[in-house]
Amino acid sequence: MFYTLAERLRGLASLFWREVAKFGAVGGVAFVIDNGLTYYLMHGPMTDSEAKARFVGATVATIFSWIANRFWTFRHRRQDNVIREFFMFILINGIGIGISTGFTALAKYSFGITDKNVLFLAGVAGILVATVVRFFAYRFLVFNKELDEEPAFSHDHEIIELHHHQDKQAVRVPGSEPAGTVQDPDLPSPPRS
Repeated sequence: MFYTLAERLRGLASLFWREVAKFGAVGGVAFVIDNGLTYYLMHGPMTDSEAKARFVGATVATIFSWIANRFWTFRHRRQDNVIREFFMFILINGIGIGISTGFTALAKYSFGITDKNVLFLAGVAGILVATVVRFFAYRFLVFNKELDEEPAFSHDHEIIELHHHQDKQAVRVPGSEPAGTVQDPDLPSPPRS
């Protein structure tokens, strides 16, 4: 049982590593866009409107993020209905922008913080929380087209399905296992002669 669980966990990690790495790269660039623009606006044109500055920075970063995620990170999962995908993306990013802007607004209006650097860091904390929400929402709600049509990804989803493991075990010929092989106790054992 532990071997099966470990095998599934390894398979699940393998399934996500490519997307997580690309998502991280896109997120890193979006993070720089968001925070660079927000910092500029907080210390310049929007000096008295820190929450609005965070909102503008996050909006620009969101537009970049949709384009990069659609055409690079999740290109194999794009939906056929681009308009639905875009509106789902906007909805999820609206929630993410709400989280990052909310952290800044909460720090300023609820806790009475006026230091711009602390308000900026409150928004950064909000971005980190929103990033986790966004990844899973993108993966399972926005860019969720099945990958069976793509040869390189055609069997990825089977990693987390129970029947795949059982089918693999069922085609083995009894007695063909190397010496010392341990049979999974959850699977039927081969007939004894």
